[in-house]
Amino acid sequence: MQGPSLQHQALLDTMVLTEKEARFELLEPVTQTRLLLSVSTCKNETVRLLIDELQPIKARYRVPDVITEEPQCEQLRLETQTKDSVTLSWSARRHRVRVWQFPFRVEILCEDEVMVTFNSAGKLWFETLQDPPRATSHSNELQEDPRSSLWKETFGQFVDIKANGPSSVGVDLCLHGFSHVYGLPEHADSLQLRDTRDGEPYRLYNLDVFAYDLHSRFGLYGSVPLLVAHKPDKTLGIFWQNASETFVNVQYSPSDHQDSYIKKPTQDEQTPWTQPQTDVHWLSESGVIDCLVLLGPSPQKVFTQYAMLTGYQALPPLFALGYHQCRWSYNDEADVKAVDAGFDRHNIPYDVIWLDIDHTDEKRYFTWDPVLFPKPMSLQRHLDKKKRKLVVINDPHIKVDPDWSLYREARDGGLFVKDREGQGSTPSLFVWNDMNEPSVFNGPEQTMPKDAVHYGGWEHRELHNLYGFYQHMATVDGLITRSGGSERPFVLSRSFFAGSQRLGAIWTGDNVASWEYLKISIPMLLSLSVTGMVFCGADVGGFFLDPEPELLVRWYQAAALQPFFRGHSANVTKRREPWLFGEKVTAAIRTVIQQRRTPLLCLRSGFHSLGFNTGGALLACPVTESGVQEVKVLLPGSDEIWYDVHSGKAYKGGRTLSLPVTLDTVPVFQRGGSVVCRSVGSCSCTAELQQFPLSITVALNSQGVAEGELYLDDGHSFNYRDKKAFCLRRFNMLSNHLICRPASEEGTFDCDTVMQSVTILGVKNKPTTVVVHVSGTKDASVAFQYMETCCRLTVSNLNLKVTKNWEIKMVKL
Repeated sequence: MQGPSLQHQALLDTMVLTEKEARFELLEPVTQTRLLLSVSTCKNETVRLLIDELQPIKARYRVPDVITEEPQCEQLRLETQTKDSVTLSWSARRHRVRVWQFPFRVEILCEDEVMVTFNSAGKLWFETLQDPPRATSHSNELQEDPRSSLWKETFGQFVDIKANGPSSVGVDLCLHGFSHVYGLPEHADSLQLRDTRDGEPYRLYNLDVFAYDLHSRFGLYGSVPLLVAHKPDKTLGIFWQNASETFVNVQYSPSDHQDSYIKKPTQDEQTPWTQPQTDVHWLSESGVIDCLVLLGPSPQKVFTQYAMLTGYQALPPLFALGYHQCRWSYNDEADVKAVDAGFDRHNIPYDVIWLDIDHTDEKRYFTWDPVLFPKPMSLQRHLDKKKRKLVVINDPHIKVDPDWSLYREARDGGLFVKDREGQGSTPSLFVWNDMNEPSVFNGPEQTMPKDAVHYGGWEHRELHNLYGFYQHMATVDGLITRSGGSERPFVLSRSFFAGSQRLGAIWTGDNVASWEYLKISIPMLLSLSVTGMVFCGADVGGFFLDPEPELLVRWYQAAALQPFFRGHSANVTKRREPWLFGEKVTAAIRTVIQQRRTPLLCLRSGFHSLGFNTGGALLACPVTESGVQEVKVLLPGSDEIWYDVHSGKAYKGGRTLSLPVTLDTVPVFQRGGSVVCRSVGSCSCTAELQQFPLSITVALNSQGVAEGELYLDDGHSFNYRDKKAFCLRRFNMLSNHLICRPASEEGTFDCDTVMQSVTILGVKNKPTTVVVHVSGTKDASVAFQYMETCCRLTVSNLNLKVTKNWEIKMVKL
């Protein structure tokens, strides 16, 4: 992926400085290609570098709808100008951009330190659009000239003809001082991106890949062209806004240091030191160069900057955070009701049951099989009485059937993509978008030909990675319209792009029932989360093949700690309901799903803030290997304290523990300094949790301090957004006082939820008394239990309304 090296130069005398941007013409002397560079800066500490042709023969494709609204620009000011460079500043001169004349490059400086160099290695590449070569008088074939072979490519039996010739774009960026980069999903690979100099680049091209290869940089179902670079004192992001097929090369320098953070030697050390750097080379098949640099400087700031551009994770309805039961496919209405009853009979909570394509009338989406599902409305009402939901599949493929009204409407409206030559639902029904990469079984790489033409005349190559994003968007809009704009939708999509997080959930596709796929699912989901795709999960147990009982239990244990929690399997696998593997397995899975209520409240509060932001309160180590009786757990932070959530025992961070495990146990720790809430009692679905009391666990840090938040709303409507009908409470533990106060001046949601008990970990000395004070009432002493062996204090039978202000004091006389 090196490509030819062209030396562009910036024509500094063409600079135009406006309120929104600075513009420069670029020239490649050999080809005399002229490009236009626009540099703009945003008030959220983001730099945008946009390159297009100066005078294209027609408009090049620019990605719409991903950035929610144009960011508010901050005016650049001319600081210095010489014959070699122009320096512009903004943000009270804390940040600068320096444009060099030759060889052309752009440096981005923070506090006088160069953080990023754009076109550092001179790999700027921009193929201009061309008018097609004329056909000969004897045939319709393109004239034989040096360009002809580039206008037509053959892939097996498929021929791809480029309407305006090759139009690829690319550039390199040097990230100074960084030796760790992350992101660029979706790949079945490690969390940290690997050096690609000895292998394939990372590919971003949405494809239907059944039983995908592991430890591969091959593109999977979705693409998020966001790369996050991190070091102990700085984090930044690179967002490459291009929806065509994209390749990314990553090279670490020094190459032997990417596995650990590089510490600069002290004055006493004689070792020669080279500042690390990471070089990232992007190359896309078409479009323009639209590169946004997110300057952080903290991880949370980078995530906020990205969310301000592409949108925050949608706040899902509460049921969507519960357990989902799915299979390709449940046979008929009686089968669905039997599975539903089985969960009740075995006392296993669940929220949603799913139907695959076989529920339709001969694969016509938006229909029901009249024999297998003759009373779909009645089935939905049956589930709704138990506060459970039904999800049905909807692929982007429309069956060619002139007798079907949906097909006729799409055909007559000219809504189908063209080749280059030219019964109802209730509010408890939700939708699953599958196969929307798009999957085309008889297409190249099992997807749509690149020269297919979309509405507006755009070739598919320009927007391939946006296809699933738009189906997801349309489905979400449809569900919102169904409720008159009042109810939160739930839509799961297999394909995605940057911005899909504001629409709903995604999952990792057709995985396999093996220990290796369980293990790889964790870095895959973490990579998605780093790039804003927080509401994500993997098929529990593996979609293909049959899991052994131990693997199934371990997968449930891992998935219960992840945002989207769904069991799913293919039609060629054995039935896999949790009670089909013997009582020991049933009991283990029951326990896992019942205990989901603790991470569920953390997830709910986190979704309300900035996505999966539980404040790092919980650390889990799922078991991902067979027959394991002991696991090693690295507890981060040498100044941190971690508490075993089961025993309450405290461990100092910055060390690796060896802990015994059984089939029923997974090591879970709570970070000192955090407060975690959970519901008390058993339920059949998450809707019932709204009525249950809460307990909180306060884990003290080394200073005896802790804090956390709790978010509550009605769990289903947009009232939290439109009417500020939510409750956000903050818990602060300081100087032996636990205080409950509003975390926001907004919020009008009132509920009867009470705090039943409080457990405080890390209380080194037993107090004499514990006093509860509620605003407007007298102080009251309450009974408590103190375990000296693990320094744990518990206060029960409190019944304190979470919407009221109160505090608990530990008094030692």
